[in-house]
Amino acid sequence: MRRKGFELFLASFLMLFVELVLIRWAGAFVVYLSYFSNFVLLGSFLGIGLGFLRASKGPDLFRWAPLALLAFTAAVKAQPVVIDRSGGDLIYFGSVTYHGLPAWLVLPFVFLATTAIMAGVAHGVAVRFSPFPPLAAYRLDILGSLAGIATYATLAWSGAPPLAWALTLLALFLVLLDRWRLFQLIVLGALVFVFARASFQQNQTWSPYYRVEVLPRYIRVNGIPHQAMIRTAGTYYQLPYARTVRQVENVLIIGAGNGNDVSAALKAGARRVDAVEIDPRLQEIGRRMHPEHPYDDPRVRPIVDDGRAFLERTGERYDLILFALPDSLTLVSSQSAIRLESYLFTRQAVAAARAHLKPGGTFAMYNYYRQDWLRDRLAGTVRDVFGTPPCLELGPVFKKSTIGRLAMFLASDDPGALACPVRWAPAAAVVAPAEDDHPFVYLRHRTVPARYLWTLGLVLAASALLVRLAGGRFGKMRGALDLFWMGAAFMLLETKSIVQFALLFGTTWFVNALVFGGILLAILFAIEVERRFEIDRPALLFPLLFAGLALAALVPAGALLGLAPWPRFFAATALAFFPVFVANLAFAERFRKAADPTTEFGANLLGAMAGGALEYLSLVTGYTALLGIAALLYALAWWLAPTRPSLGRV
Repeated sequence: MRRKGFELFLASFLMLFVELVLIRWAGAFVVYLSYFSNFVLLGSFLGIGLGFLRASKGPDLFRWAPLALLAFTAAVKAQPVVIDRSGGDLIYFGSVTYHGLPAWLVLPFVFLATTAIMAGVAHGVAVRFSPFPPLAAYRLDILGSLAGIATYATLAWSGAPPLAWALTLLALFLVLLDRWRLFQLIVLGALVFVFARASFQQNQTWSPYYRVEVLPRYIRVNGIPHQAMIRTAGTYYQLPYARTVRQVENVLIIGAGNGNDVSAALKAGARRVDAVEIDPRLQEIGRRMHPEHPYDDPRVRPIVDDGRAFLERTGERYDLILFALPDSLTLVSSQSAIRLESYLFTRQAVAAARAHLKPGGTFAMYNYYRQDWLRDRLAGTVRDVFGTPPCLELGPVFKKSTIGRLAMFLASDDPGALACPVRWAPAAAVVAPAEDDHPFVYLRHRTVPARYLWTLGLVLAASALLVRLAGGRFGKMRGALDLFWMGAAFMLLETKSIVQFALLFGTTWFVNALVFGGILLAILFAIEVERRFEIDRPALLFPLLFAGLALAALVPAGALLGLAPWPRFFAATALAFFPVFVANLAFAERFRKAADPTTEFGANLLGAMAGGALEYLSLVTGYTALLGIAALLYALAWWLAPTRPSLGRV
C-alpha cells in the first residue's frame, strides 16, 4: 500500500500542477483568458469531476492525458489571440488590435480541451484513490496538491521558463504511466519541445505574470503592446512636475515599469524616487535596456511590490505620489475577477495616497481612457477624496488610436500647490467610486455583463451534458447532493479568502501562492483532526461554521489595514482560515462515511465548478456578500445530508 499511496500523492501533485500550467500557458497565448482565467478553472473542475465519476469505468483515460496536453499547448501557441475589447460597460486597457480565431470558437475549444486534459489526469488520480479509506485518500490528495503548489511557486520565484514546467510534467508522467510505449515517449518528448521553444524564443522571457516580448522600442506582454522605452524630455511624463509649483524632492511612483516615469522624476530634480513595480521582469528589462538607464541612478530605490500594499505598509511621506499608468493585463487569481491594479483605483486607495503626502504635496494619476465615463469615474474619486475637482490634462486625440485619449488628474490639499489651467468638470452623471469590497473600476454598473451570462450559461449546459454522457445517470449522485453544495460553498469561501489577502498584503503572485497553500494546510489540519479524534457532537460543526462566516462578514477586510503587518496577518488568518478549517472538518466528518468515495468526491468537485460560476455574483454584490451565499449553500448541504444529526448529543 505504501507504493500505491506514493502514486496517489504523485498523481495529485500532477493534477494540480497541470491545472496551474494550463492557466498560465493559455493566458499567455490566448489573451481572452488573461481576463477570463476562471474559464480554465471551470473546465478543470469539470474534468476532474468527470475523471472521478469514471473511476470504476474503462478505458484508461490517464494514458491519453499527455497527448491531449500536447495538442492543446501546441494549438494555442500556433494560434495566439489578442482580446477584442469592444463594448463600453466593461473596459480593458491596452491595444485593441485583433488577430487570431474569434472568441466564439476559441473559448469553447479551451474549455473542452481543458476538460479533456483534466479528465484524463483525474482518472489516474481516481483509480489510485479508490483502494484507500476515504479520509486516507483525501489526505494523500491534499499532500500531493501542496507539493504541486509549492513546486510551481518555487519555479515562479526562481524565474524558471516553461521548459522547467515541462520537465516536471515529464518526470511525473514517466513515474505514473504503467508501461512506457514508444508513442507515449514521443508525445512527451514533443511536449518538452513545445515548452522549450517557448522558453528560448528570441527576445522573449517569462515573468511571474506574463509572457514578455522585448522589442527595440517597446515591451509586449501576452501579445499586447504594453510599455514603451523612450527618452522623456519634452513628453507628457514631465507634466506632473510642470504643474507643481514647488520643487519636488521626494517622489513615489507606483507602476514604475521599465523606468520612463522614473527618468522624468530625475530630470525634474527629485532627490529620491521610490519606484514600485509589481513585475520584477519589467523592472529588470528597464535596468538593462532603457535608453536613459534611470534605475542605475543612486537616487532611485527600486521596489518590487504591489502598489497598494506598499502604500499601506510604508511610513514615508512624499512631495509627489504618481499612479503611473498601472494597468495590468492579467487577473490576480483564476478564482476571482480581481486584476493586479484593482485595489489601486478604489476610493480607499486614493485616500491612502493622500495620507502619505507631505503638506502641500501632489497626487497624480494618468492613463489612456477609451470611455469618458471611466475617466470621469476616476476623476470623481479623486474629487471625493481631496474635496475639490482635480486639475485635468488631456493629451491630443489621435484619429487612428485604439487605446483611448491620455488624461492626467492632479490634486493637492493646498489649492496654491498646483498651476492648474483646467479643472475637471463632468459632462454627464459620474459613476460612483469603486470600493475595496467592490473593486471593479472598469465595470460601469453593478451587473453581470451579458458576455459573462451567455458564456456561463453555455458552460453549465455543456457541463450537464458531459456529466450525463461520461458519468452516467444523475441519480447516481443523488446521495452526494450535500457534498455538491459543500463544494460550491467552499469555492466561494476560498475566493473570498484570496481577495481578502490580496487587499491586505498585495496582489502579487507570491501572496496568492501563500494563501492557496494556507488553505490546503487548513484542509490538511482538518483531515488530521478528524482522523485522530472522534468528534462527539458533529452537528455543532455547522452552527460553528455559520458563526465563523458571520464574524468574517462583520469585520470588513479594510478594518484590518490600520494594524501593523504582523497583527494584521494574524487577524486576517484567523478570520479567513477559521471558517475554512471548520468547513473542511464538516466535510471530512461527512466524507469519512462515504459509501462510494470516488463518486462522492467527484460530486464535490463538480459543486466547486458551480461555485466558480456563482463567484460572478460578486460583480453585483461585492465580495463580502459571497460569505452570505456560502452560508446559504452550507445550510442547504446540512439539510440534504443523508444522515443529518440533531443538535443533541450523538
